[in-house]
Amino acid sequence: MGYFHTERGVEEYTEMAKGFDGAHLIEFLGKHLTPGSTVLELGMGPGVDLDLLARTYKVTGSDYSQVFLDRYKSSHPEADLVLVDAVSPHVDRRFDCIYSNKVLHHLTRDEMRGSLLAQRDLLNVDGLAMHSFWWGTGEEVMAGLRFVYYTEETLAEAIADTGFEIVELSRYSEMEPDDSIMVLLKSTQ
Repeated sequence: MGYFHTERGVEEYTEMAKGFDGAHLIEFLGKHLTPGSTVLELGMGPGVDLDLLARTYKVTGSDYSQVFLDRYKSSHPEADLVLVDAVSPHVDRRFDCIYSNKVLHHLTRDEMRGSLLAQRDLLNVDGLAMHSFWWGTGEEVMAGLRFVYYTEETLAEAIADTGFEIVELSRYSEMEPDDSIMVLLKSTQ
């Protein structure tokens, strides 16, 4: 059983992530996405970013951890949530945008490309995808979790030929100067 599939792992992660959110990412997204648009968040975890997105958009939260989904649903019974694996996300509807904050870096580079291909198929015409990653090179495993790091070049390579064009690709600071990278993509399919 994986880290995020146990109460202990979910509790540890929730504590560790306190004080961090994607507010600046969501603010940037707002320059490109009309209020009221439909957004699927991949890997919502405790739901901090989902709550921020819900202020402006019609949101669907997803995670591959039933523990995260059950915890969020207990305090947000009206929430639209789906159990989805980011490796091959399949949902029975389409969205204007797919968003994730430091989720896809847990996938191998091949899994991430496959995820982008599947995401493209979940988007409406001219749909957007916005994702963030830790910046760097290589990969490592911590607490049983894989972390794949991306630079501007390796992220652009991973996105090539997935049916997306890059709208914005830039670094930002989360814990240390320029330790993170975000990409805003537009579907060309």
